[in-house]
Amino acid sequence: MYARRRHVYFAMMGTCIALFVLAWGVVRIWSIPVAVGMCVVAMVIPPLAAMVANRRGPEDRWWDAPSGDPKSDEWWDELDGKKRRPQDRP
Repeated sequence: MYARRRHVYFAMMGTCIALFVLAWGVVRIWSIPVAVGMCVVAMVIPPLAAMVANRRGPEDRWWDAPSGDPKSDEWWDELDGKKRRPQDRP
């Protein structure tokens, strides 16, 4: 899944660069308002590309997933209130 997100990110960023270069290299000769519009669209693409690249997939590890270290997992569970030590129970 990471590879797919990376490919989508690079495709979106490539589209952004292509829009910007075409806008001021080619389209501005015929229509400046269209070139400005293309740049506005190109301006919106990078934040969207960052969101696509950084979103968590269903199989991605998340902050509360067990780390594999039993001592660390026990410590985090205790802090989160998921597991209580026997002496803490009423």
